[in-house]
Amino acid sequence: MPDLLIELFSEEIPARMQTRAAEDLKSRVTNGLVEAGLTYAGAAAFSTPRRLTLAIQGLLDKSPTLREERKGPRVDAPEKAIEGFLRGAGLTRDQLIERDEKKGRVFYALIEKPGRPAAEIIAEVLEDTIRNFPWPKSMRWGAGSLRWVRPLHRILCVMTTEAGSEIVAMDVDGITASNVTEGHRFMAPAPFAVHSFEDYAAKLKRAHVILSAEERAEAIWHDATNMAFASGLEVVQDKGLLAEVAGLVECPVVLMGQIGAAFLDLPPEVLQTSMKEHQKFFSVKNPKTGRIERFITVANRETADHGATILAGNQKVLSARLSDAKFFWENDLRVAKSEAGLSVWTDQLSNVTFHNKLGSQKDRIERIAALARELAPMVGADADHAEQAARVAKADLQSQMVGEFPELQGLMGRYYAAAAGLPSDVAAACQEHYSPLGPSDDVPTAPVSVAVALADKLDTLTGFWAIDEKPTGSKDPFALRRAALGVVRLILNNDLKVSLLETVWRAFSDLPDALLETTLEKIADFEDQVANYLDMDVNEVFDARLSREDKSGELTLTNAMAENPLSQLIEIGPRALLGFDLLNFFHDRLKVYLRDEGIRHDVIDACLAMPGNDNLSLLVARARALSDTLKTEDGTNLVQGFKRANNILSQAEEKDGVEYSFGADPKYASDPAEHALFDALDLAEAKITPAMTSEDFATAMQAMAAMRPAVDAFFDAVQVNADSDVLRRNRLNLLSRIRTICLQVADLTKLDG
Repeated sequence: MPDLLIELFSEEIPARMQTRAAEDLKSRVTNGLVEAGLTYAGAAAFSTPRRLTLAIQGLLDKSPTLREERKGPRVDAPEKAIEGFLRGAGLTRDQLIERDEKKGRVFYALIEKPGRPAAEIIAEVLEDTIRNFPWPKSMRWGAGSLRWVRPLHRILCVMTTEAGSEIVAMDVDGITASNVTEGHRFMAPAPFAVHSFEDYAAKLKRAHVILSAEERAEAIWHDATNMAFASGLEVVQDKGLLAEVAGLVECPVVLMGQIGAAFLDLPPEVLQTSMKEHQKFFSVKNPKTGRIERFITVANRETADHGATILAGNQKVLSARLSDAKFFWENDLRVAKSEAGLSVWTDQLSNVTFHNKLGSQKDRIERIAALARELAPMVGADADHAEQAARVAKADLQSQMVGEFPELQGLMGRYYAAAAGLPSDVAAACQEHYSPLGPSDDVPTAPVSVAVALADKLDTLTGFWAIDEKPTGSKDPFALRRAALGVVRLILNNDLKVSLLETVWRAFSDLPDALLETTLEKIADFEDQVANYLDMDVNEVFDARLSREDKSGELTLTNAMAENPLSQLIEIGPRALLGFDLLNFFHDRLKVYLRDEGIRHDVIDACLAMPGNDNLSLLVARARALSDTLKTEDGTNLVQGFKRANNILSQAEEKDGVEYSFGADPKYASDPAEHALFDALDLAEAKITPAMTSEDFATAMQAMAAMRPAVDAFFDAVQVNADSDVLRRNRLNLLSRIRTICLQVADLTKLDG
């Protein structure tokens, strides 16, 4: 079986495109070969700044011969039908076979497609791959029609067998395939021929080209860390930058340079960002002080002066870049330390539009500040500090440093707030209120930071909900799913016992009335959700549709779930309905979050069906306890016993037209198993009731699972639908006790199986 080597040699490929391009080359070529009947043993793709390489081992030398039997029309069919079948099969009439079937004699065609040589198939597949390659951006050059990311110079395509190597004949826009490639652009530019992948990789290494991007990255990191360690320093780790730099060089040469003394007092994050973004330098810090003192650059060649000229040029350009950063830093500090302080920047945000329907950034800051003050007591924060932090948290958006480096927003806010003499927790909130930005990002724990982070994300969500700009399908232009997951993680990681629905209503109450004018037209979209939440018939909600609003913000979840929930619903108008809809969105994000923990979807649904499901901390504690219980044999078997009891009871209630919900009396028990079940229920209820009151779900679940032996024994020994009406009613009421006790902990009817 031959091996195949392909190399597409071009001008420099952007580093960000190389890894994906190598994967695309591998998938498109191998898929094309397999579809044509050429299977293989293994394949590996590589990339350097100037080449994409694919090595395939154990390829078939030709595609297999294919034989197909195709059924045609009956022998006495119209002549045109037979002629059409012959054209499709590519045969003549005398090549057809006749066979007897139930409906008469039928024509059959035996079609044989002979195998094709591998070289012929490879040429077709590779040309198609080159001409239709999915570059994010591509270009044409000269007079040809071929598009490539940069001008394509060579196509190397060689098949190797034990007998030797063979060039696969092909031509793409005048570029003829060969067995010739080139080494390093400066240190070994002469072309050379290769005969196999092993020969190719060895000759490239001698020509100062490391083919593997992973090997180049390892060499860079090894040399950089050793060089820094020799000077008592350490390299700041940056995997993204390492991968990018490995894509910029074919022969990495690591050099370490000095940062001018005038710039060493800049914040380390400013130095690191400026060097990374503008010049792809690694930062080197002093582990004792945390200060960045030097930089690592990676050249693409060895020089006679060991990189001295390269370093001198880099240091000259770096000084110019850092001079700009120093200018921005000093100007921003003057503003922060002025009498007006950060209010200079926050006032300017009145001219910055957040969203055309939601007003300016200044309008948004006012809403966040009001909400942060209300949230502060719930999270244990100082209300004055929370409001103050919310008012200055976005100020650095108008600073010159953030204008140059937007990725430093928040961090620079912390520096400027500290320079303005604001409390440390206020300064910290300026940076931390953006977090968490993703599922792996750290979650703030400082109370002021938590209050502002929650207020920021809730204002975003309620604002876009009010203007009906919700995520649809895969589209989420305003990152609302990320904001909702951020709220979920802030609540759970800080174990906040807050009513999310009440908090959402408060956030809605801070929005302008004009934003909610159109919500009355969309009430019907939410009526099913509200009815489900309040456990009411949808027509009742519809008939009691909103007549007025109350923006006092005094409504609590307890009030909403009171004896007359519809009257409470009317009190707060469309904000209530939007709140229910947004709560469902939070629940969807929570399901994703808990599913990653391994908690089943039906377990989450069983807990969501319980009252107080907007208290996410308690909801998750309940879900985790139920999940743990269901992993035990007693828990699993009890659920089956509960479902059996519920089914028997539901059928009897439907048949009899009555509800068996009270009156089970031990004096009517006639079987020892029946007496044992009464005792087990009494014992479980004595433990479950106080446990649920103290929100000790684990204890409640354990007490529920402990009923399993008694429930199993009861169903094994006792016939519920006894001939005696007295016994039957008593036993049905006993089943009702099982149902009632179990439903205290979770809605077990939602569980699968």
